[in-house]
Amino acid sequence: MSDKETMAVYAKAAGDYAKRFARVEDADIDQFSDLQALFALLPDAGLVLDLGCGPGQWAAKIRDAGYRIEAMDASPEMAALAKDRYDLDVTVATFDSLQAEDMYDGIFANFSLLHAPRSEFPTHLARIYRALKPRGAFHIGMKLGEAEGRDHLGRFYSYYSEVELAALLTAAGFTVVRKRTGSAKGLAGTRDTFVILTAHG
Repeated sequence: MSDKETMAVYAKAAGDYAKRFARVEDADIDQFSDLQALFALLPDAGLVLDLGCGPGQWAAKIRDAGYRIEAMDASPEMAALAKDRYDLDVTVATFDSLQAEDMYDGIFANFSLLHAPRSEFPTHLARIYRALKPRGAFHIGMKLGEAEGRDHLGRFYSYYSEVELAALLTAAGFTVVRKRTGSAKGLAGTRDTFVILTAHG
């Protein structure tokens, strides 16, 4: 995520975002089932990258489950919150900074890649596939829809249908093993539909 307007929104709203969405205790049972689906594909003490970790709540949950965790986010403000709240050392970097090869047992991209332009999305998936070990696990959460646009806060989004997103993962070399759809109210106050896909290389 490097869109300046989107970054400015998160810089301004980081504290409010963390207050409203960073309490894992408030997550519903389906969100924990998403983590369990990821864990089922990981080796014991496997290395996981939280790509776009935000204030760090899920990276901390993965770490506390016994996995080694690395975290990355484009927002310095979110990285600071993750350090303060969960003692996470977050690399401040954009998606295209991911240059690792055959390194991670799993990558967790929970509603982060939705800020990447559609034209760049296949390249990001290719980087993720390359960064994973053979049969490495991949979790991705995206909002459902079509095309691109900004919400009323000014954040840039790319939207996909379930079928299109699954096809893009397949084209990148992934095998999708689980899908969950739902709806939730986010920072903008609107209730949006979403899809969670769990896959392996």
